Amino acid sequence: MKKKVNYLILLLTTIFIVGCSNAEDVSTLNEGNEEVTTVNTSENSEKEAATNEDITNTVVEEELVEEETPTQSKNEMFSGYKLIEVDGGDLSGYREPNVAVNIGYGDREYWAFTNEYGQLVRVIADEIILQDDINEPVLTSGRYYSDEAKVTGVESEVLDEGHIIADSLGGVSNAYNITPQDSTLNRHGDQAYMEKAIRSAGGATNFEAIITYPNTDTQIPSSYQYTYTLMGDVIVDTFDNVNPDEVNESLGLTDSEPSDSTSSDKNSTSPNTNGDISSVDSNGNGQVTIKEAKAAGFKMPITSNHWLYKYMDDRDGDGLVGE
Repeated sequence: MKKKVNYLILLLTTIFIVGCSNAEDVSTLNEGNEEVTTVNTSENSEKEAATNEDITNTVVEEELVEEETPTQSKNEMFSGYKLIEVDGGDLSGYREPNVAVNIGYGDREYWAFTNEYGQLVRVIADEIILQDDINEPVLTSGRYYSDEAKVTGVESEVLDEGHIIADSLGGVSNAYNITPQDSTLNRHGDQAYMEKAIRSAGGATNFEAIITYPNTDTQIPSSYQYTYTLMGDVIVDTFDNVNPDEVNESLGLTDSEPSDSTSSDKNSTSPNTNGDISSVDSNGNGQVTIKEAKAAGFKMPITSNHWLYKYMDDRDGDGLVGE
């Protein structure tokens, strides 16, 4: 009997010990799982935070790029040039080399550029805004200033102080908008016609003038090229800095005399009731240049009572075109 009791006690003791060991193992296992879980949660949080940070940084970088684009574009436009300010009415004919100057009157932005020799070589404008003679201080002469810059060469009797962008188109009168230009070309030739076309259209966009010189020592251009958009059409005007009348004469366009009947018709002071200029207006733009009129056999000058006068540009308003 005593032996049975001892076996029973031994059995119960063994069961108790085994039970405690299993409980400790479970506890240890749970603790291990909790530790792993905690670590995983921390790693996920860090990854999430990093991802959010990346997204935020990307958005900020995109915003910065968008904000910096206009500045970068402007910097590129002026790259290699020193940006200076010159009074619009400055009469000095001197130009600094490698500079960019705003030659637009008021708030207009018309940019002029010089080369290393101080020659005016390029003028650009996103938009040509016409002169506002009601809200701007325009003189009775139709100009912003009483005189123009005295660029070397304008002292010649046959050269004008020619604007690259005229007063009527919002240009100033300092040396960065003036070149010595043939008087006839400036007043009655292609230069005058171009300015009138832009005025008639109410302005222009994407304007660019390229001025070319025969050498690096002179300030008198040899030719001009104007590119601009007029009512949706891209126009390119290229012409030499010469007297168009003399060119026409050298080409034999003014030597031949028309017959009496033709002369009587074309130079008659009575108005042409039909107003048909199709035979004169070679490019079909509704305007007649001196060159076109001469090529069609008309004698110069065309007076204000001539039927053709209203289709031509009397730049100085004296009632004569091609005098």
